[in-house]
Amino acid sequence: MKARDLLDLVLLAAIWGASFLFLRLGASEFGPVALAAVRVAGAGLFLLPILVMKRQTAALRTHAGHLLVAGVLTSGLPFLCFSYAALSITAGLSSIFNATTPLFGALIAWIWLKDRPGPWRAAGLAIGFLGVLGLAWEKASFKPGADATGWAVLACLAATSCYGLSASYTKRYLTGLPPLAVAAGTQLGATLFLLLPAVRWWPAATPSAGAWGAALALALLCTGLAYILYFRLLARVGPANTISVTFLIPAFAVAWGWLFLGEGVTGAMLLGSAVILLGTALATGLLPRRPSR
Repeated sequence: MKARDLLDLVLLAAIWGASFLFLRLGASEFGPVALAAVRVAGAGLFLLPILVMKRQTAALRTHAGHLLVAGVLTSGLPFLCFSYAALSITAGLSSIFNATTPLFGALIAWIWLKDRPGPWRAAGLAIGFLGVLGLAWEKASFKPGADATGWAVLACLAATSCYGLSASYTKRYLTGLPPLAVAAGTQLGATLFLLLPAVRWWPAATPSAGAWGAALALALLCTGLAYILYFRLLARVGPANTISVTFLIPAFAVAWGWLFLGEGVTGAMLLGSAVILLGTALATGLLPRRPSR
């Protein structure tokens, strides 16, 4: 990568890592449903004027149905799940489970698109999911008498499986659309999906200025601006290099959580993270391997 692209990659990882911090700061006052709704609505309103300036709004009309479905899978359900998880588990732990997104993407592409992985990638899937199982077990999600942290772990994994499903859905039905149109359309679709539930579960007490600040940071910084950086990287360095941002996000999320929330890191979290990232590197082809003769 060029220096500018590497800087964009690190900046994107720092922004997406901060999203788990803002979730922790906003979820308790907004609740998961309202926070997710504010996030996608704000991001959609941020991206729509840019889409209008680039004269790409026609794609919203011609592909409205697929953009709605992709919005639910890409943002609506995952943001709701991560907002729920933020009520019970740390920002660092949520980000580690978020790193399983490429694993679910590869698994779903194998099942749905018949994109069969080779032996190394299949081994990577197995290693990565073993890391997930070990880390989830250490966090009591499957132990007798587990509290809400177990449901939070399952919510994180449900979110990442939605991300994986959305990748295959987008590849099949939205290939060829301008990336900005996909970004804006999915956020608007997610807004429609969450609108009525947000009205129903809007918090009775008005959220504080700090909670509103966290929600707006999620919408404008961690979703709207992050999408622009993400698609710019895709165009310049390709998907294989761009997906390496997954490896950097947990480091930033753990750092933000430690710096601003006083969250700690356990040895099991570090070990589980290492196993998950090793499996991800193999499953996505990011880890260099000696070619066979």
